[in-house]
Amino acid sequence: MSLPLPVEKLTEEQAAAELERLAKELAKLDDAYYRNDAPLLADAEYDVLKRRNEEIEKRFPRLVRKDSPSARVGAKASDDFEKVVHTVPMLSLANIFTDEDVYDFVGRLRKFLGLDESAEMAFMAEPKLDGLSFSALYVNGTFVRGATRGDGSVGEDITENLKMIKDLPLTLRSGDLFGNDIPERVEIRGEVFMNKADFFALNDEQEQKGKKPFANPRNAAAGSLRQLDPEITKQRRLSLFGYTFGETSKEVWTSQAEFLAKIKSWGFPTNPENKLCRSADEIVSYFRALEEKRPNLPYDIDGAVYKVDRRDYQERLGFVARAPRWAIAHKFPAEQALTTLKNIRVQVGRTGALTPVADLEPVNVGGVMVSHATLHNEDEIKRKDFRIGDTVIVQRAGDVIPQLVGVKLEKRPENAVPFVFPDRCPVCGSHAVKIDGEVARYCSGGLVCPAQAVESLKHFVSRNALDIEGLGAKNIEFFFERGWIKTPADIFLLEERYGADIRKLEGWGDKSADNLFSAIRRVRENVPFDKFLFGLGVREVGQATARLLADHYLSVSAFLENVDKARDKESEAYRELLNIESIGEVIAEEISDFFGEESNRAEVSRLLTLINVSDFARAARSDSALAGKTVVFTGTLTSMTRSEAKAKALSVGAKVAGSVSKKTDYVILGADAGSKADKARELGVAIISEEDFNALCRPA
Repeated sequence: MSLPLPVEKLTEEQAAAELERLAKELAKLDDAYYRNDAPLLADAEYDVLKRRNEEIEKRFPRLVRKDSPSARVGAKASDDFEKVVHTVPMLSLANIFTDEDVYDFVGRLRKFLGLDESAEMAFMAEPKLDGLSFSALYVNGTFVRGATRGDGSVGEDITENLKMIKDLPLTLRSGDLFGNDIPERVEIRGEVFMNKADFFALNDEQEQKGKKPFANPRNAAAGSLRQLDPEITKQRRLSLFGYTFGETSKEVWTSQAEFLAKIKSWGFPTNPENKLCRSADEIVSYFRALEEKRPNLPYDIDGAVYKVDRRDYQERLGFVARAPRWAIAHKFPAEQALTTLKNIRVQVGRTGALTPVADLEPVNVGGVMVSHATLHNEDEIKRKDFRIGDTVIVQRAGDVIPQLVGVKLEKRPENAVPFVFPDRCPVCGSHAVKIDGEVARYCSGGLVCPAQAVESLKHFVSRNALDIEGLGAKNIEFFFERGWIKTPADIFLLEERYGADIRKLEGWGDKSADNLFSAIRRVRENVPFDKFLFGLGVREVGQATARLLADHYLSVSAFLENVDKARDKESEAYRELLNIESIGEVIAEEISDFFGEESNRAEVSRLLTLINVSDFARAARSDSALAGKTVVFTGTLTSMTRSEAKAKALSVGAKVAGSVSKKTDYVILGADAGSKADKARELGVAIISEEDFNALCRPA
């Protein structure tokens, strides 16, 4: 069985399939964790899956699914409880794992807000409790309703259960003489957890009663809070801390630090380990100190949470998907283990890339048995000097695929020799060459390499390409081995050439053959342009890029005509290609090379005589005046940063380009505008102010 590819090696088709698998797997895990309080995986292993999903979505943003785990918070509320609709959604947090991620996070927010290094920007750092999220609504200072997070939009009513927790104040006491500092309505959110000592005591009781002990404090806390009988909750010795707010009739705080101080003065418990940090350096120091304290804390934590302190900054930063942009969770490192590197083998993918894989002596890492790991590329093997027979450090952190992070040199066998990466394809024997600027080697066999040919055909008929039902991977391999399908065009001649032979095959018969041929005929009558382009397997042209190209050129004939012209890098067609969002010189070069190759162009022409490629149908846009328009920003904006402006334009359906062309609809003029404004005047493109831009963003 082949090892799953690293995220950076995934094609767009593979990424889409992986996102589908992860969505189903994580939904099942969330249901077990949030609804049944019986996790199927350890937290570290769950994080591995979640991180892989996030990294794939980051690399392929247009593949994000409607049921994406990154857009889902918790799990659907149980039917055993009354439902509570959250007026303000209870969102989740994105995760980071390294010190470098901390600096990136802080730098990214400073850039978004337009703050230089001299501008103060504080963060509230808080331990990330391993418990169950809750909300407690107070009206005129009296607790009236409690709820779980549920799926972020709808939770479970646990009012009576929360009342059983001694830490929860049933009435808030005002820190103000006249009681004016408590809003009429305020929803305090936090975490219910079980102290370690209480957990061990509970498990002792469970065993004495002949009942199954709980796996960990988190499970015990969640199971205890979601009891149908509140008296059971009362017996479980739960604790809680508050850390944020939801619905409120009035904010009587201007920062996270002030909010925490305020609720503490009202009698609501907060974590004593919370600390205000005024730089990324202070955040990293906080994390290190918390890591050292972790074993001695009375409760379980699995990391830290960092929140921008100022509320006005939080408002400006807003949200990304189902998580705030202004807060992030920093998870503790995953577990590592030592094992033996038994072998290094090289796999060949659809694009011809040679990928090294480590075969390991099986070892338990974070509760999972690991026997394979990615080695990424030839340079990585050389840099870390991995050798067969080495004792290596294997880690599962931030990716579903285990990684080798280092070698124990003191344990290296005397006969271990450096690994020599093959200069020939292990499948077809063709030369394996390195392309300038890339770390991977590629098989030069192209159409003669079975590994590439078969994988390319599988890609062509896959769900996100032509989606030919009944022509899956096994049948492609079967027909390829017999020489019946060598190129994509052969698929549409299969019935004519080999129909009678296929009907005689064992396990086929007339019905199976008719179903396959009907599916092929159905597809050939109408192939959407973007799916056709994606199915061709042009390097760097994944599903999202194919859709961008189709959306721009609309028809395959217009695309091919312009691609031919774009081979001249001084042409207007080449500049137009580069001006399409996300299309840079590398992608443009790959497109030009693919369609400039005589054999590829001949195959495309052959295909177009056998199938009907329909024009691209643009989806309905927003009702904003900018929907579907191409905009370019130039100069310094005053009311928002460039990042904010771009995000705003994209949110109303506009396209943001980096340079001005005849295709540009509006140039938004900031202070100290340069050559883009001159180019717009030269081409007669409309130039508008920042205020005009904001007005056009509003619904028409």
